[in-house]
Amino acid sequence: MTALPVIAAVDGSGHSLRALDWALAAASQRGVEVLIVHVWSWPPNAHSLASTEPMAPPAGQDPVLDWVRERLAERKALPEVRYTTLSGAPAAALPDMSGHGQLLVLGSRGRGGFTSLLLGSNGRAAAARATCPVVVVPHRDRAGETDTESHGRVVLGLEPGETSTEVVEFALSEAQRSEALLQVVTTHAVPFSTLALLGNYPDPGEGEGPAIAKIAEDAQRERLRPFLQGRFKDVQVEHIVAPGDAAGRLVAASESADLVVVGKHRHRLRPPSFSLGSVANAVLLHARCPIAAVPAGSH
Repeated sequence: MTALPVIAAVDGSGHSLRALDWALAAASQRGVEVLIVHVWSWPPNAHSLASTEPMAPPAGQDPVLDWVRERLAERKALPEVRYTTLSGAPAAALPDMSGHGQLLVLGSRGRGGFTSLLLGSNGRAAAARATCPVVVVPHRDRAGETDTESHGRVVLGLEPGETSTEVVEFALSEAQRSEALLQVVTTHAVPFSTLALLGNYPDPGEGEGPAIAKIAEDAQRERLRPFLQGRFKDVQVEHIVAPGDAAGRLVAASESADLVVVGKHRHRLRPPSFSLGSVANAVLLHARCPIAAVPAGSH
């Protein structure tokens, strides 16, 4: 099999099993294997207590991977599955591993932490530093009772002048692959005329709001035009252009979406490094459906 696998990170928690389920479905859809990874980040025996880099056992002797194997043993129609165990800190090991996969899929929380939060420190580090797209699957408390339902909708947060081609193509590919509607959300600044109603600014005159919205709508459609005239012409697109907070709009959209796609920003002074940005970070913290954080230049 030459195509890169979907990588699923597991840690023995129920959250990671939810992520594994998502990864298995994604791999089946793509016709690739799943590489199930456990990062051995604690000393396995007394002799390693003094070591800062505990040695991991072989994948065949890893109790967490054994636990996963037991849960997959009776499932049918699974894609090809491989297992591996890594040593070190998950926040470093998972981003390093991301170069060997087409997707890195994580649970939103690990074995510890506050369940009211969506993303743990390891997940945030992986989402920020991975070189392939990272999908974070929310825990059940965040996703709600209807988390297993398919809504037939993928949401893309699009800033026409900032969002990279890789992010747009990823969202369109996901919608095309699942025959889902792609809802494209672009926000623009709140007009001064609206702020004037709140008593913050003088009213500059009528027509400002529609003019700003028209500029944003034209920019969104122009950004998408070459994609929709090419290999994604069969994707149904819903254009959403609204004033206000992009993160808030995307989090609200996540309540009835199967996936929300956001982009990561490349650091100008450190080309190999990425930043989640405020919008992506807020969506990862609060969204109720799986979130894909896609870097520029991802495969």
